[in-house]
Amino acid sequence: MPIPTFDKLLRPILHLADREDITRKSATEAMSRELGLAPAEAEQRIPSGTATIIGNRTGWAMTFLTKAGLISKIAPKTYRATDKGKQFLNDHPQVIAVGDLQAIPGWEEAWNTRAKKREASGISEPAPILDLTATPHERITREVAALDADLRGRLLSTIVDQSPTFFERLVLDVLIAMGYGGSREDAAEHLGRSGDEGIDGRINQDALGLDQVLIQAKKYRPDRIVDRKEVQAFIGSLAGQGVSKGVFITTSAFAASAQEFVMRGSATKIILVDGDMLIDLMLRHKIGVRVIERHEIKELDQNYFDENE
Repeated sequence: MPIPTFDKLLRPILHLADREDITRKSATEAMSRELGLAPAEAEQRIPSGTATIIGNRTGWAMTFLTKAGLISKIAPKTYRATDKGKQFLNDHPQVIAVGDLQAIPGWEEAWNTRAKKREASGISEPAPILDLTATPHERITREVAALDADLRGRLLSTIVDQSPTFFERLVLDVLIAMGYGGSREDAAEHLGRSGDEGIDGRINQDALGLDQVLIQAKKYRPDRIVDRKEVQAFIGSLAGQGVSKGVFITTSAFAASAQEFVMRGSATKIILVDGDMLIDLMLRHKIGVRVIERHEIKELDQNYFDENE
């Protein structure tokens, strides 16, 4: 079954804390039992891999309940429902939503621990707008994914708008960044001219050029698929050059027949790189993109404190 968003755990966890003292571990186990999660479901992890989904959502639900003053720490790692929390349970017999917590006096102050310092400095910041169902980790993951998707789309569109010559040189830059040939000056040659037999670039994998990789670069719109005939023609060009290795790169995609043809295997080794893979490689090796911000997300190292108990 789908694991509920963290807001759906607010009332069950507060109810549990009203019956018994809880820790993050015991609350996670209790929520797993209450939800009837199978072992595999209970072990599903968040994208970073640092915690299980149910553990992460339980932890954030406990954080929100703590900020609202509905549960409080009574011992290391251990929490209990407050008198305020017990009353809140009675007042909300069915569901507790994040909006209910936001209505509690002191909610914003509980999150903005530096509010007084900012006020003293004359700095005023609006309270953050919270997604009422996603944990902060989930919101960060979602927004980073949205930024990544937007960048990928703009990057591919920009490449398609460039000249064929620019694209051929870009392809060489990507392959050199991946470690093929060493450097542009020593090992890469841009061809892409009349009489090149359809070969757009050449990379020497050794100093004497005894081991070469030839490149075909096709800058197509997304709806222009590379078919089997084009791949066969490229293989023919390799044979004419006496080369057994080639990379066929396109901004679009390859027809299934072209992929099947290459997978059959032959004396000529061909690698097909479609638009998605090209963008992956450009992002990985920072070709055509730059880093504008870096953020570190820190988490409590519970092992450090466990060792000192």
